Amino acid sequence: MIDTLDVDQSRRPVILTLVRYYLPGYKAGGPLRTISNMVEAMGDAFDFLIVTSDRDVTDTAPYPGIQNGIWQKVGKARVLYLPPERRGLRHIARILAETPHDILYLNSFFDPVFTQKPLLARLLGLAPRSRCVLAPRGEFSEGALALKSAKKNAFLAAAHVVGLYRGLEWQASSDYEKADIRRALGSFVCEIKIAPDLPGMTDIPPSFAPRSSGEPLRVVFLSRISPKKNLDFALAALRQLRIPVRFDIYGLIDDESYWRRCREIIATLPENIEASWLGSIPHAQVAGTLARYDLFFLPTRGENYGHAIFEALSVGTPVLISDRTPWRGLEEKGIGWDLPLTSPGDFAVCIGRAFAFDAREQTRRRRLAAAFANEYRAGSQSLAQNRLLFAPCERLIVERGRR
Repeated sequence: MIDTLDVDQSRRPVILTLVRYYLPGYKAGGPLRTISNMVEAMGDAFDFLIVTSDRDVTDTAPYPGIQNGIWQKVGKARVLYLPPERRGLRHIARILAETPHDILYLNSFFDPVFTQKPLLARLLGLAPRSRCVLAPRGEFSEGALALKSAKKNAFLAAAHVVGLYRGLEWQASSDYEKADIRRALGSFVCEIKIAPDLPGMTDIPPSFAPRSSGEPLRVVFLSRISPKKNLDFALAALRQLRIPVRFDIYGLIDDESYWRRCREIIATLPENIEASWLGSIPHAQVAGTLARYDLFFLPTRGENYGHAIFEALSVGTPVLISDRTPWRGLEEKGIGWDLPLTSPGDFAVCIGRAFAFDAREQTRRRRLAAAFANEYRAGSQSLAQNRLLFAPCERLIVERGRR
């Protein structure tokens, strides 16, 4: 059984949010962090009800201390954790039907449980057709669509035929993602609103010890180990270097066969490159970990935001990334490089340049990176844009309260 939640809809807009992973999880990365940042920033103005898995990525046991089927307070949100046996269409439809809400907020396009089943329940009349906002979270980037493309294209065609996504509002985190959505879906999409992911609050470590001349360059990769994140490309770039590099890899192994391929490349690295996988780390340790490195390296195939990229900059660590994220023009700002994925050699050249920086230049660039992140956070219109994403709902609640 799932308990029925009493919601005072005359007070605040109610956003029923479905996302595959949420707190206290940390291995899933992006969407989890996006929603938790949104709740922290907007939870006083909106009532967030979150339906999610009862365990973290790859875990076989539920989070300790939670009760399945019971709404629980987690920060500024109320969360309903679902075990695998309660994720069927009937259970999802019942949650949507019995939980009063103003907006249904979905955080994937392809997720079979937390997106496709809610939309199917609405299509079949098993759940109310409330206003629905869908955020694909980078799933329509060219790099993401190229992975398992046959399966994705077949689903896109079927969804279009049955009208599964008809009448939805869409959220893009940038102009780049808006263009990706238009390219993939065309006239299938009516309305796309840009509301960037909200940055988290990061305490910048007070000091950093510059690397001495000749010491190995400290390079970090922190992301899921999957084809989309392109670790094999990073390793191919490192293989071309003759300078000493310590390359530390953090992240969940999301694809075992892909990780085997990466390990094969690691085995061929020259002696001057020391590469190690150090596992996953809780989000609370991310900032302090990134601050210990000279360079953050993520040649990703596509990111709608890239929380780890921003977190690296927040602690003063320059970044070397692909040009398939919203973070562009980094070289001109003196805080890193964003390059096309045409050749690993181009990335190797930038790593060599980072190795050549003396202590003074390292310190200067770290200050520029931290200052950029602070200015972005202070001047960003992201919060206002996210509020506008739900603004019609908010006005509706105000009018309802006056009657």
